[in-house]
Amino acid sequence: MQFPSPVSIEWISELIGATILGDKTKNATGINEIHKVSNGDLVFVDHPKYYQKCLNSDASFIIINKALEVPEGKVLLVVDQPFDAYCKIVNHFRPFEPASKNISDSATIGENTNIYPNVFIGKDVVIGKDTIIYPNVTIMDHCIIGDRVVIQAGTVIGSNSFYYNGKKDREVWYKKMPDCGRVIIEDDVEIGAGCTIDRGVSHDTVIGKGTKMDNMIHIGHDTVIGHNCLIAAQVGIAGVVNVENGVTLWGQVGVSKTLTIGANAVVYAQSGVGGDLEPNKVYFGSPVQDAKTKSRELVWVKRIPELWEKVMGK
Repeated sequence: MQFPSPVSIEWISELIGATILGDKTKNATGINEIHKVSNGDLVFVDHPKYYQKCLNSDASFIIINKALEVPEGKVLLVVDQPFDAYCKIVNHFRPFEPASKNISDSATIGENTNIYPNVFIGKDVVIGKDTIIYPNVTIMDHCIIGDRVVIQAGTVIGSNSFYYNGKKDREVWYKKMPDCGRVIIEDDVEIGAGCTIDRGVSHDTVIGKGTKMDNMIHIGHDTVIGHNCLIAAQVGIAGVVNVENGVTLWGQVGVSKTLTIGANAVVYAQSGVGGDLEPNKVYFGSPVQDAKTKSRELVWVKRIPELWEKVMGK
């Protein structure tokens, strides 16, 4: 999430009760979790395992629970509970605001867009022109919908991310990270019925221009789908996945977190994607592999009884 305007690091330190190590005159421009940080961002870390990852990231400001040597160009904000400090910042800039009507007064809806009955449109949502939103669609706060988009009945855009801070030394092991990201649906996208697209934890979940999605599809937080992708029914994609342009995912494909599917890749139905896939190839299986190789393997698996009989007959 980018702040409305740059924020003094001294003001932030007062908000969260932190000790500043480094240049106190700098301004932060946003807050992000580690997978999406860029220059000017705040990030938090509360486990020694990830100290170096955060210190060496693009983030300019690190909320941390131990005083360490400050890398060049960085500023450390030392607090006892970095996760709680992160949550306090997010909740300050994106506080919970209950809705009082189905379509927020702050929503912007473009010319010739058709909104069916029982649609919910939240605060500061922007919807482009010539778009159709079918009944019982929910579009949560701050989401952006482009021009000529079609969203079928019962779909939810901008639901909370499935993202928790886990520690087993406390009574409640998993604490929800408050979301401050958005969902951005670009122009000419079609989304089927009963889909769920989670907002980014701190950045954006993006569905690229011209992509077509079938029914009952789930897209996890901070995932970026490229242009002109084709996604069939019951596909599930976890968080922080990068699906490049022109990818086809057939029915019931499952995609694990923090990976990349290369441009124009095709993944056949019921496959499981657990790691990066190269572009311009066809994949099948769980875990996936080259479709031709997997098909030959299945042929030989079917022949095992026959081969066994031959071996035993000798």
